[in-house]
Amino acid sequence: MKPALLVASLLFTTAALGQSIGAGVASPYLSTPYSVVTHDQHASFRSLAQEQSLNDQGNGVYVAEGEIPLAEVPLPPHHEMSLGDVARLYRKQHETAKKAAFVFEQQGK
Repeated sequence: MKPALLVASLLFTTAALGQSIGAGVASPYLSTPYSVVTHDQHASFRSLAQEQSLNDQGNGVYVAEGEIPLAEVPLPPHHEMSLGDVARLYRKQHETAKKAAFVFEQQGK
């Protein structure tokens, strides 16, 4: 517990020292105030662009308005293997897997 407190105190002391030295070094750069650039025409009134219809092409594609609940979205069929089938498949793969040619066993000391 004592080494952990020593390490933590050294870490915090180093961080505090770095902040105090860093404030003295960076102060000339921070002395100039930051000026915000103004955009004079940002909130001015002007006419909007001409309205364009998305259905003018006549290709038979129409966009409907509204939302469909997520539960009603048709999902592709998804087949899940049962846990027993997965276990049998893993056991079969383990039996047919390549085994080590040489096994090294270390003698006890």
